[in-house]
Parts: sequence; C-alpha cells; structure tokens
Amino acid sequence: MNIRVTMMALLAVTIFYSSCKSKKVVPPPPPEPVAAAPAPAPAPAPVVKDTDNDGIPDDKDACPEQKGTSANGCPEVVEQVFNYKNIQFEFNSSVLKTSSYEVLDEVARMMKTKPEAKFQLNGHSSAEGTEQRNMMLSVDRANAVKAYLVNNGIKSSNLITKGFGESSPLVANDTEAGRAKNRRVEIKPL
Repeated sequence: MNIRVTMMALLAVTIFYSSCKSKKVVPPPPPEPVAAAPAPAPAPAPVVKDTDNDGIPDDKDACPEQKGTSANGCPEVVEQVFNYKNIQFEFNSSVLKTSSYEVLDEVARMMKTKPEAKFQLNGHSSAEGTEQRNMMLSVDRANAVKAYLVNNGIKSSNLITKGFGESSPLVANDTEAGRAKNRRVEIKPL
C-alpha cells in the first residue's frame, strides 16, 4: 500500500503543481487595419462669372452688368461740366440779357447740389474798343453773373470772377456774329 499511497501523493503533487503553473499572457490580437477614408475629391474650381467682361468677377464687381474700369468694376463717373458759353451780353454792356436768366437759374440749381464747390466766372469781350475798356467790361460781366447767382442762393465766397478782355475769343472777331459770341461769361468749376 505504500506504493499506492506514494503514487497517489505523487499524482496529487503533480496535479497541484501543474495547476499552479503561471500562465503565459497571450497578447491581444493586433487591431485590424482601419480602412483609410478615401481622400475627399478636390472641390471643383469655382466658376468665375464676369457678366460685363470687364475683368472683375461679378462677386467683386459693384456694377456687374456695366463694364467699368474703376477698382470696384463700375464705369468712371464723369462729373457734369459747368461750362456755359451762352451767357451772352450786348455790345459795350455788362447788363445780363433776359435770355440768360433761364440758363443762370439752371446753373444755380446745379451749384446748389455741391454747396462746397467753388467756381470761376470768366468774363470775355469782343475786340471792339480799347484793350483797357474790354478788360474792364469783361470783369463787369463776370461780376453781373456773380450777383445774379448770389441773389439765387449761391455763396459769394464760392464764386471767383476773372476778366480776360478780348484775349480769349471763341471765334474770330471779323463779323458781328463772331463778336456777339465773344461777349460772354463762362462758368468753370475749380
């Protein structure tokens, strides 16, 4: 019996030791590779629309339907010129013709739209008479226009008068029609 007991003891010890054996740590399986997300397709190039063909895209063009050359795509604004050559005077006179009142009323209306603007009133004469008389007459004509405009609400400080005498004719002084055109006041912005 001794052997049997010994064998049983040996078997028990073997089982005991074999059950107490440390277990190897099995590493977890490697993660399965994640499929890379497909790269996003490149955004389509934006369609650059230039309706007026001025080289400035409509989204940056302040006037997309009008061809322009300015930085904002709009046409250049040409200011209206105050250049009235038809304020005529009689021979040797600085008295305004009644036919000039309508023109001067329109000039006054236009000037009132830009109350800070300054204007030069250039008086002229024909070549009849002395140079000194024509110079004085051209200054008087410019002052007559100034007085009319001031009476219509234009600030006197915005109007500068200057006489040119017979030095700047519009046309030749050979005929009465030519001389009549040269007896004038022109209004120009400064």
